[in-house]
Amino acid sequence: MTQDELKDAVAAAAIDEVRPMLGKDIVIGVGTGSTANFFIDRLAALRGDFRGAVASSEASAKRLKDHGIDLYELNEVGTLPIYVDGADEVNAHLHMIKGGGAALTREKIVAACSTTFICIADASKRVARLGDFPLPIEVIPMARSYVAREMVKLGADPVYREGVVTDNGNQIIDCYGLEIDDAVALERQINAIVGVVTNGLFAARPADVLLLGSTEGVSRQLPA
Repeated sequence: MTQDELKDAVAAAAIDEVRPMLGKDIVIGVGTGSTANFFIDRLAALRGDFRGAVASSEASAKRLKDHGIDLYELNEVGTLPIYVDGADEVNAHLHMIKGGGAALTREKIVAACSTTFICIADASKRVARLGDFPLPIEVIPMARSYVAREMVKLGADPVYREGVVTDNGNQIIDCYGLEIDDAVALERQINAIVGVVTNGLFAARPADVLLLGSTEGVSRQLPA
């Protein structure tokens, strides 16, 4: 199977996962990225079975709207029963690195407001230890150099993601070379740096379910 076929397979599995939770008053959270796009495309067939969606990025909002799915602001709906999104890396605890698509802040907000977070990923994203994928940090523009210097103190090699402006008007630093053994502690430590909006560690609020696609099929995993 190609990587796109694996992504589509986990998207199909996610549809099976969320279908029993849908209802006319249900608004679901939808993430950002290539795997989330496959989910959105499959979700379109069910648009009459739920009220609408909250999107974690402008790109996902456009894709949902193009499929005729009603969009809501998170402030309108409060708690969401379901959030479906991908990951750049995920470990056995279902801690993740996210933010390759620069939507990490809105993704983290939607995840925090969701009862069940379903992560969909292909097998290449499953790792024993987080950190091979560079950790993104969204920063206030004037704080970019300061945050980068602070990350050097933590053992990272920070690189400014040139030409990228987030949906929130901020910038991204990608931090290479981190060996992340305590993801929860590091997430909090980085978020405490002045000028950081948030970082791409999703450990304080991990996924509740991982649907992982491989050549053997899609497995359903819970946190270790």
